[in-house]
Amino acid sequence: MQIAIIDYGSGNLTSVAGAVQAVGFAPVVTSDPLTILRSDRVILPGVGAFGDCMRQLRAAGMVEVLEEARTSRPILGICVGAQMMCRSSEEFGNHEGLGWIDAEVRLLRPSDPTLPVPHVGWDNLHRSHPSALLDGIPENALFYYVHSYAIHCAQPAITVGECEYGESFTAAFETGRVHGVQFHPEKSQKHGLTLLKNFITKTD
Repeated sequence: MQIAIIDYGSGNLTSVAGAVQAVGFAPVVTSDPLTILRSDRVILPGVGAFGDCMRQLRAAGMVEVLEEARTSRPILGICVGAQMMCRSSEEFGNHEGLGWIDAEVRLLRPSDPTLPVPHVGWDNLHRSHPSALLDGIPENALFYYVHSYAIHCAQPAITVGECEYGESFTAAFETGRVHGVQFHPEKSQKHGLTLLKNFITKTD
């Protein structure tokens, strides 16, 4: 099975590749359209600002390739990679995303003013709907988050996991072959590795 990790100039590629290797698969870090379209699973990482990542994705010619890829194989977005699957983001202005899910990315606004933004560190995942992605992962498992902006889905049914940080936000979503997580599974030890293995072996 070939696992493509998209290289568009932004993302924690080495860590993601290492985590995929740790669950028994050989990843290919690539920006080659043919390699991506021949892969069985696709992972879209992301680190940095939403607008910058979208510009880099477009400049690398990846938008059309990913549009085609998602119709016939599972794809997983990580952190900003997941955010880019949304309709829009308010980070440093208004930016259009890929529009794969009906969701907005908005600044974290915790009700508790003592909670710092960005949200950095270990936090819970509340399972809100059944998902193959979360199979074998206990309720309120801890995952590693690093973000100032969060996903808010217009359709609650696609949110399979939520996190509470002075407000509730979508921590994991799933619709058809499109999956996304706000946290970093590659930095989340055993639960993160379980999630990656589930994505590779249990989604279709």
